[in-house]
Amino acid sequence: MVDTKKEQERDELHRAIWAIADELRGAVDGWDFKNYVLGTMFYRYISENLCAYINKGERDAGNPYFDYANMSDAESLEARADLVQEKGFFIPPSELFCNVLKHCTDDKAVFIDSEGEKKNLKDNLNEFLESVFNHIEESAKGSEAESDFKGLFDDIDVNSNKLGATVAKRNERLVKLLEGVAAMDLGSVQDHEIDAFGDAYEYLMTMYASNAGKSGGEFFTPADVSVLLTRLGTAGKTKINKAYDPACGSGSLLLKVEKILGRDAVQNGFYGQEINITTYNLCRINMFLHDIGFDKFDIACEDTLTHPQHWDDEPFELIVSNPPYSIKWVGDEDATLINDPRFSPAGVLAPKSKADMAFIMHALSWLAPNGTAAIVCFPGIMYRGGAEQKIRKYLVDNNYVDCIIQLPSNLFFGTTIATCIMVMKKSKRDNKVLFIDATNLCVKVTNNNKLLPEHIDRIVEMFCERQDVEHTCRLVDYDEVKEQNYNLSVSTYVEQEDTREKIDIVKLNAEIKQIVAREQVLRDEIDKIIAEIEGGQEA
Repeated sequence: MVDTKKEQERDELHRAIWAIADELRGAVDGWDFKNYVLGTMFYRYISENLCAYINKGERDAGNPYFDYANMSDAESLEARADLVQEKGFFIPPSELFCNVLKHCTDDKAVFIDSEGEKKNLKDNLNEFLESVFNHIEESAKGSEAESDFKGLFDDIDVNSNKLGATVAKRNERLVKLLEGVAAMDLGSVQDHEIDAFGDAYEYLMTMYASNAGKSGGEFFTPADVSVLLTRLGTAGKTKINKAYDPACGSGSLLLKVEKILGRDAVQNGFYGQEINITTYNLCRINMFLHDIGFDKFDIACEDTLTHPQHWDDEPFELIVSNPPYSIKWVGDEDATLINDPRFSPAGVLAPKSKADMAFIMHALSWLAPNGTAAIVCFPGIMYRGGAEQKIRKYLVDNNYVDCIIQLPSNLFFGTTIATCIMVMKKSKRDNKVLFIDATNLCVKVTNNNKLLPEHIDRIVEMFCERQDVEHTCRLVDYDEVKEQNYNLSVSTYVEQEDTREKIDIVKLNAEIKQIVAREQVLRDEIDKIIAEIEGGQEA
């Protein structure tokens, strides 16, 4: 059942976020400005998270009125080492979000800059925030969390002209940013209402992606598609060992696993790799906002195909991914790749102009024997010839392809193409491939199509049952796929329903015969009238 109160609270939060973001972005492009909104949200979250953690410990120890935000920086330093070990970072009281917000418009508030000079906080807010962000990152140096915090605030440039042409205008915009994020009703971290932060992040990403076209949408998988991929990959399971996304973007796919299976269901953490530095930073922020501890995720920034970063962590029980469609890669220009254990089993590399199958082979190589990989694919890789056909042949001959699902068109931001999902397993119980046509399982919402919960339920149900459903689902033997030259397009195996109006030929012929007969009667009557008229004229 739908929790009406929770839905109303979520709607109110979304309306507030939209109003704040709309006011703040001004002349700044929405997709760029989201870095400031999300970054400031993250700053607020880790400030409140640290405060709540310290306050709980002190109050449980018998100090009911303790508040870390009211401590002096000098006193707080005594606990710095322990806090970095436990939380991964440290923020002194004066640099907490709540205290910066409190003093950012105070003419008398001062701080000491990196040169030891005393400065007015209000007039130098940008400089102070820059030092705060640097201090947070520096606090993690030398700890296990160093890689998770390094460069995390790089995209929040408080000195950028995007915020204003002068320091005064930038500071004015920064005050509005702090006040706007503070006004968001995100619940209490102390009461573990962390879902609000995660929900706010997802809404902002959706909002900006839908209004930024490809520049925003290419890094974000819509929530409904994320849910479907996760449910396909975890069908029949309540726990998994490790989850991995080789093209993780902002991390939405990985986090859907935790949301669907429940907290701590991913026993040994989340792993991902992302080539875009900005999106890599967003992914790490997303992890923290969903209360995933620094020791529970490992996100790397590199080219997955040529510089994979998790050799020591594979194999993975769950792989979910929406890799970029038909991008270029080095391919056979790098002679070493044909001997790479990820690609060599197929005997051929994906074309240089289309890396899709390289992501497929990478995922398969790092998939655990008891695991499942669910990957969104560009439809062309299912039927094109050449190297891609040879790779499909390898996948089918070795019985790795479990299911192909044709999705509706226009599900993603920035593209209207009808993508599909390839589900792979290494330990199948039959030598067949299931094909599902889900092109009609959607509803139109504004400019995009959307999968409703009932649509996702139906697709997962067919996936699990592996039974033929006329015009929708078909379980195909290996020999038939081989006869079709390893074509894996759903339309090759699932016949679409003929929705054209059916015509009863016998009935139609009878109606035509009646019409012809009636036409002859009318002609005879017309001839009779004409003859009478002509006879009258002669008289």
